[in-house]
Amino acid sequence: MSTSSNTAPSAGPRRPEFATWMKQGNEITQQFLSFGRRPGLIALSGGLPAPDLYPISDVQEASCDALKKHGSAALGYGAVEGLFDLRKAIAHRLSTDRLSLAPENVLITTGSLQAVELIGKALIDSGDAILAEYPTYLGALDAWLPRLPRYAELPDEGPWPEAKFAYVVPNFSNPTGAVLKRKAREALLSRSAESGIWLVEDDPYGELRYEGAVQPSLLEMSAAPGAAGYEGSVVHLGTLSKTIAPGLRVGWAVGAPDMIRALAQAKQGSDLSTSTFCQAVALELIRKHADRRHVPTLVNAYRERRDALCAAAQEHLADLFEWRVPEGGMFVWMTARQSGLDTNALLPFALEAGVSFVPGSVFDPRGLVSPSLRLNFTANPPDVLQEGVRRLSRAAREFAALQPVAE
Repeated sequence: MSTSSNTAPSAGPRRPEFATWMKQGNEITQQFLSFGRRPGLIALSGGLPAPDLYPISDVQEASCDALKKHGSAALGYGAVEGLFDLRKAIAHRLSTDRLSLAPENVLITTGSLQAVELIGKALIDSGDAILAEYPTYLGALDAWLPRLPRYAELPDEGPWPEAKFAYVVPNFSNPTGAVLKRKAREALLSRSAESGIWLVEDDPYGELRYEGAVQPSLLEMSAAPGAAGYEGSVVHLGTLSKTIAPGLRVGWAVGAPDMIRALAQAKQGSDLSTSTFCQAVALELIRKHADRRHVPTLVNAYRERRDALCAAAQEHLADLFEWRVPEGGMFVWMTARQSGLDTNALLPFALEAGVSFVPGSVFDPRGLVSPSLRLNFTANPPDVLQEGVRRLSRAAREFAALQPVAE
C-alpha cells in the first residue's frame, strides 16, 4: 500500500537567527531609494543628485582615457589603499599653505560612506561611545550599527565625555542643512585636542554652496603650520558622488598615516580594493578638473531648485512648519509648529497623496519620535518640487485634522 503524497514535509532543524544588530535597524534607506522608482510619486526623500545634470560626456572621455593609459591594469585588482596617482592627486588638491599632505595621508574608498563604515570598524568595540550631532546622518548610524556603539550628543559647551571619536558634517549638514561657522569649528578642534578624541569631518556637500562665506576645513585648521606632513587628529572624508556622479563610487579618507593604515587594514576585509577602473576614471576627471568645472552648473541649478521648494513651502506650509533656507547642500529641514506632531505617522498620508519625505526620527540615534522632516530639493526640477510641496500640504492638513485637539 503506497504512502500518500500529500504528507507535509518535516520542518527540519530550526535555522539560526540573524545577528542581534539587525533587530535594531530600520528599512527607511531602502524605502526612500525605492520611492524614486514608484510611478506617480514625487520623491523628496532621497539624498540624491540630479541625474539630468550628470556630466556624461566628461565621464565618457575620462573612461576612454583611463583605458588607453592604464590598459588591462584598469580592469584588475588594485592596492587596498587605492591608486597611488589618485591618492597623490587628492593630496595635492587638498593641500594648502598651512596643510601639507602626501599619498600616505589618503585612502581611496568605495564612496565616502565606506570611509564612515571603516572608521567604526577600526575604532569601535561593542559599547564604545560616539559623540554626534543630534540629529545626525542616517547613513552613519546604519554603518556603525553592527558595532553596537553607544551615542552621546556632542555638547555645545564644556568638556567632552569619554568617546572613541566625534562625528560632524560641518558643511550643510545632512539632515539639517546647517553650516558650522569658524568660531564653532575652532571650539570643536580645541575640545578634540583637550580630550584626545578623533574628530571625523564628513564633507560630501562642501562645494555645493549657494551663498555665504567659504569656511576652512577642520583638516586644514588642525594642521601644524610649517609641518612637513599631517599628523593631526582630524579624519576628513570626501567624495565625487555629489560633484560628478554617485555611480562612480569613489570617495576618500584623509588623515594621519597611522589612521590611514588602520582604515586600510579594515578595508581589505570589506572589498579588497575600490574598483580600479572607477579610480582610473576619477583620476582622469580630477586631472582635467572636470568636477571643478561642473560645480558651477550644479550650484546654479540647485540654487534655483532650493528657492523653488522654499517659495512653495512659504505659500503652502508656512502655517504648519518652520525652517531655515540652507546656504548650500541638498536638504531643507522642517519642524512642525504643532508640538508633538509625529512625522512617522504623517508619512503614510504623504505617500497616499503622492509625495515622500524622510521623518526626523531616523536621524536620531535614540530613534525618538520627531516633529521634524527632511526634504531634498536637488533631484527634481522646480515645477516638480512645487507640486510635491502642494501634495505635502494637502497630506499634512488631512493628518492634522485627525489629531486630537489639545485641551
